[in-house]
Amino acid sequence: MNQYLAALEARDPSKLPLAKSAKYTENGVQLKLGDGMWGPVVKMTEYKLYFADPKAGQVGFYGSLEEHGHPAILGLRLKIEDRKISEMEAIVLRSTARGTFSDVKALKVDPIMTQPLAPSERRTRDELITASDAYFEGMEKGTDKVTPFDPDCKRIENGVVTANDPGNAKQISRIPCGQQFATGFTKVITKVHERRYPVVDEERGLVWGFIRFDHAGKDKTITYNDGSIHPVNTPFDEPFSFQICELFKVRNGKLLRIEALVAPVPYGMPTGWGGKPSHKE
Repeated sequence: MNQYLAALEARDPSKLPLAKSAKYTENGVQLKLGDGMWGPVVKMTEYKLYFADPKAGQVGFYGSLEEHGHPAILGLRLKIEDRKISEMEAIVLRSTARGTFSDVKALKVDPIMTQPLAPSERRTRDELITASDAYFEGMEKGTDKVTPFDPDCKRIENGVVTANDPGNAKQISRIPCGQQFATGFTKVITKVHERRYPVVDEERGLVWGFIRFDHAGKDKTITYNDGSIHPVNTPFDEPFSFQICELFKVRNGKLLRIEALVAPVPYGMPTGWGGKPSHKE
């Protein structure tokens, strides 16, 4: 991963040990390596979070950077086969797409995400994936009943705390993840497509998923689970999708922390890597 980042800063992909059929995508679009974020002058900055899955030969990275001086956030997945890079998948949050839904300066590594779990707190690979996928099942159904949330679950998206942030001005962001799902507020999301879980770290209880959220934009209101009716605010009243990479910390089989990068893309745009419409289909 560090070799890749050094080559990116040097704007020279020839420095990489690439497999002959190596594939590169950026925000779901397949590009020639050297195009896209390889064009601007890139400088990696302070925030760097690494996670790996030696069994699958996959490594993940979250980091902050500058492109021609503009702050950005990077999620990067590499697949390594025979010590060569065969897959490169980048999600980049730039100033043109982030809007107010990001805080690059607030990004920092939470020690919880890097600490190994005690053996009694760990779960098998399949159990970790099942627990993480249940997050999207609950999201689609608009309920907390199917997702194993830790009572202290916190979510961060693009550097912004969006769950379990007591000082937040938004009431929905002050409560933990499970209480949020219990309201039914996630019904604004039409479908969670192309779910993939390429990185699973059993020792640390980490699962990294790539998915697409579709927002059909059909309704101007949604009904919460308590029967109250709430407006669907912009941009969720228009058709669009999110390309997302989401890192879960699972302790004792429950979701404790969630860190996501969320990039807006055209409605229905594929992730570039296939995958079934949902984990269950």
